[in-house]
Amino acid sequence: MNIVVLGPGAIGALWASHLNSSGHNVSLWSRSSCPNISIQLDDNHNQTYLNQHSLALNNADLLLVTVKSWQVQEALEPLLESLHHDCIILFMHNGMGAVDPLRTQLDAHPVLLATTTHGALKLNDTKVSHTGQGATQVGPYNHRGQQCQFMTDVLNHALPCVTWNDNITAALWHKLAINCAINPLTAIEQCRNGQLAGEPYQQRLNAIIEEVAQVIQAEGISLSSETLSSTVTTVIQATADNYSSMRQDIFYQRKTEIDFITGYLIDKAAQHRITTPENDKLYKAIKHIELSWTNHD
Repeated sequence: MNIVVLGPGAIGALWASHLNSSGHNVSLWSRSSCPNISIQLDDNHNQTYLNQHSLALNNADLLLVTVKSWQVQEALEPLLESLHHDCIILFMHNGMGAVDPLRTQLDAHPVLLATTTHGALKLNDTKVSHTGQGATQVGPYNHRGQQCQFMTDVLNHALPCVTWNDNITAALWHKLAINCAINPLTAIEQCRNGQLAGEPYQQRLNAIIEEVAQVIQAEGISLSSETLSSTVTTVIQATADNYSSMRQDIFYQRKTEIDFITGYLIDKAAQHRITTPENDKLYKAIKHIELSWTNHD
C-alpha cells in the first residue's frame, strides 16, 4: 500500500518503521519542511522517508494520523483535498472528540479509529525506542469505514497484535477512562505512574474513577467503577516506571491533550447532567499551568 504518516512523533515513527519493513511504500508528512526525514527504530538501520511529498499524498491508499489530538483539525484539513476518495484515513491518538468537527468533510472517505497500548519514545530527531509491546484495536468511524476490516491484517502483519472492534467507541472510552485517572494527576504531581499506587492518592483516584464510570454508563457502555478501578491499578503497576504523556508535556511546557481527555469527559457529563467535581479540579489545574507559561512569555 501507499501509506502517508501524518505526524511522525514517537507512535507515528514506530508505525512508519514497521509498515516500511513490511514492504509498504511509506512517506511522512511532518511540520518540518525537509524533503527527507530519517528514522532509526531501536538498533535497526536508519530508514529515510520522503516528507511533505504532494504526489505521495495524491496516491495515498492510507493516511495514518498520529498527531496530538489538539493538532488533528489544523493538520488534516489542508490535506483533504489532495486525497482521493478511496484513501482510508486512520486516526490513532489519545483522547476523544478531535475527529468530530471534521465529520462532514470526512464523509467521502473510509474512516477508522484506533487505540494502541504500544509504548514508544522519541529519543532525538531521528531515533525512536519501542518501549513496550502492546495491542492495537481498530474500528469504523463512518459507514465506509465498516468495509475496511482487511486493514487489521495489513497492520497486524506490520506490528502485532491488531484486532477489529466494531464497537471501537467503547474501547476508546476505556482508554479515556484510564487516561483521565492517570494523566492529569501525574502531570500535576510531576511523578511517574507508579507513585499513584501510594496511599495519599487512593481517595482522590477513587473519586475520579467514580465520576468517570458514571459518565461512561450514561453513554450506554457497561463498565462499573470497581472494574475500572481494578484496570487503573493494573495499568499503574504495569507502567510504574513510565511518565505519562501529559506529565511529559507539562515538564517540557508543551500544550497538553487535556481538552480531549478530561475536557471531553466533562462535556459529556454536562450533557447527562452529571457533576464531576474532582475531574473539574484536575482540568482547571492543568489549564492554570498551561496559562502560566503563556502569561510568563
